[in-house]
Amino acid sequence: MHAIIETGGKQYKVAEGDTLYIEKLNVEAGETVTFNKVLAVLDGENARFGAPAVDGASVTASVVKNGKGKKVLVFKYKPKKNYRRRQGHRQPYTKVEITKVNA
Repeated sequence: MHAIIETGGKQYKVAEGDTLYIEKLNVEAGETVTFNKVLAVLDGENARFGAPAVDGASVTASVVKNGKGKKVLVFKYKPKKNYRRRQGHRQPYTKVEITKVNA
């Protein structure tokens, strides 16, 4: 059974046992989180699609850890004007493991 969920402005296709890196949630490691915005539930030949969400469907996940991604360098400059700026950015994320798809 698969489900399509929305979190952090992005959509993910998940199944039980999957591990995802999603946008940071305010949840500590070891806790559980429930995603109620399920856009579709796919079960073999049966498929249910919501408008915009499927009623009564949810996905339960456990938080593995919170962390930061690899550093991305942002470099801005203007030619011939001696203007150069270098900045680094590390995007925070939450690593979750899908435990149950409730349809």
